[in-house]
Amino acid sequence: MTRTTPAGTPLGDSFHVYDTTLRDGAQREGISYSVADKLAVARLVDGLGVGFIEGGWPGAMPKDTEFFARAAAGELQLQHAALVAFGSTRRAGSTAAKDPQVQALLASQAPVVTLVAKSDRRHIERALRTDVAEAAEMVRDTVAFLVGEGRRVFLDAEHFFDGYAFDPDTSLRVLTAGFEAGADVVVLCDTNGGQLPLGLAETVREVIARTGFRVGIHCQDDTGCAVANSVAAVQAGATHVQCTANGYGERAGNADLFPVIGNLAVKLRMDVLPEGKLADLTHVSHALAELANIAPDTHQAYVGHSTFAHKAGLHASAIKVDPLLYNHIDPTVVGNDMRVLVTEMAGRASLELKGHELGVDLVGRPEAVDSALRKVKDLESRGWSFEAADASLELLLRGEIAVVDPDAPATGHPFELESYRVILDHRLDGEVVSEATVKVHVAGHRVIATAEGNGPVHALDAALRRALVPHLPWVDEVELTDYKVRILTGASRATQHGTDAVTRVLVQSSDRELEWTTVGVHGNIVEASWLALCDALAHKAMRVRSGVGAGGLRG
Repeated sequence: MTRTTPAGTPLGDSFHVYDTTLRDGAQREGISYSVADKLAVARLVDGLGVGFIEGGWPGAMPKDTEFFARAAAGELQLQHAALVAFGSTRRAGSTAAKDPQVQALLASQAPVVTLVAKSDRRHIERALRTDVAEAAEMVRDTVAFLVGEGRRVFLDAEHFFDGYAFDPDTSLRVLTAGFEAGADVVVLCDTNGGQLPLGLAETVREVIARTGFRVGIHCQDDTGCAVANSVAAVQAGATHVQCTANGYGERAGNADLFPVIGNLAVKLRMDVLPEGKLADLTHVSHALAELANIAPDTHQAYVGHSTFAHKAGLHASAIKVDPLLYNHIDPTVVGNDMRVLVTEMAGRASLELKGHELGVDLVGRPEAVDSALRKVKDLESRGWSFEAADASLELLLRGEIAVVDPDAPATGHPFELESYRVILDHRLDGEVVSEATVKVHVAGHRVIATAEGNGPVHALDAALRRALVPHLPWVDEVELTDYKVRILTGASRATQHGTDAVTRVLVQSSDRELEWTTVGVHGNIVEASWLALCDALAHKAMRVRSGVGAGGLRG
């Protein structure tokens, strides 16, 4: 808790990765961290190996005050980072020693303090309603007081780039007041996110040349350039970069910690994290998204689930020769992985690569590949989608192999359907109940089973399980964990149905070991669901029979 410099980072104190997820990131609409959440976030970010973690604004926010109190009491043991308290300079016309906000920063027991100060003359005169001389003195007095109390101080120069463009002398006067009073870093803030990389880098370079100060950068993402601006600032000489996890923050957000680290570490070859920690980027990003209760961005640079997913057949052909021909890095460097998507855009290479990913050997089986490719393209043209349904695709591939290789493992359904029926019953008391009856042939027996459910698919699933379990006990291990429906208007134009809507159903299933996703498509939602349910059980049956197919079981 008393550390004021990073621990374990090869670059040590010469370069700072500074995380402000718990303060600036928490200002994102929809995020509301509890104190327990804040402690969990801090532990995850610390585990990644960043240098500084800004915990919040003690004295201004009750939850932040409690967070620092619990951290000081021993609930937060940081291994790599120094804990930072954020606050403002003293008020005009007072002294730092008497200012309650400044005293709250001391009471937080955080070893590092980041002070925010306005550096745009228009903000000083209109928002603070004071003059530049007093604003500079507010900075000087507060920094000197906190340094005298044994705190390390960083100065966030708010609205710096706009202020510097309007009146550079005022902006530099604020920086000078903080630096001369003992601030270790003066952070140039693009507070409204309006800067572009080339202009921002030019300003950073000019400020360093004019002052000789140690400079940091803090970028918002209102132009979509926060990551680029942050990296450009570092290339221009900044040695302290402030970010938030997954780009969380007010309005459009902040510079995203993960692509900033990825770019600095992989592209600029800067050792900004302790050895071995770069491979934790993807895991930590997703874990922090869960704590924020926000779905991970599947297309997020470096760490998104789709970031190294390839759909076009042309890409797959090159990847088959060398994955780095279309991947800008080896995905495993940042803890991610490559996926090949099989769609109507797929070619032979895509299918072969996907087969390898799923553990299906298509090498030396050109007839099976050609047949599977024709079938995939035909089904995709009629609304099927195998991008998120690896289990159904694996069944299709293995089925085509079985056609040309009689020794290949069986992949068919473990039962034969005779018929099914679903009834919807709206009762007098207003309760709506579905009842399903299935007639199937399994293990040499004709079985009829009926079950109720809160919907037609639920009832159908329950009836099918009731019919199968006495003959296939492993069915009880299979649990339906997710169910998605999409109406595809006009998807069936290639058929005789004109522009009739088609329903696509994705069913995610799991057992004690794995989870897998199957797809069904039909003009009737119940039949589409039935097809997906049958594939789910067929995939499990295939694994029970032969133990193959575990390679690509992802949702």
